[in-house]
Amino acid sequence: MFQDMMKATTDWQKVALSTSQMMLSAAVVVQTRMAQMAMGVMKPQEFTRMVLEKPSAFARGGEMAMRAMSGNKGYAIVMAEALKPIEASASANARRLSGGSAANALASPRKKTRKPKSG
Repeated sequence: MFQDMMKATTDWQKVALSTSQMMLSAAVVVQTRMAQMAMGVMKPQEFTRMVLEKPSAFARGGEMAMRAMSGNKGYAIVMAEALKPIEASASANARRLSGGSAANALASPRKKTRKPKSG
């Protein structure tokens, strides 16, 4: 019973972390795109991407959630699966729009960074 409770706890913690990462990445994306629009430097491809990326990510998330639900994996896993494509899209946008700068560390903290070689 204790193992089940711990698994449920860690599953929900993963959902909370994923949600936080998605929100922070989305904030970077919104800030960058708003600045581009305000300065009049946003490319037409970026406008198109802004519109088309959301339905695609939500549809993939819905499909992944339904697969997890049909596999009776539990509510936390269903939620995590639903968030995966949305978080991936937001993180990729943050990295792309920021040129891989500060938002890169913010958007994908799971990636290991290499330490510079000494000498």
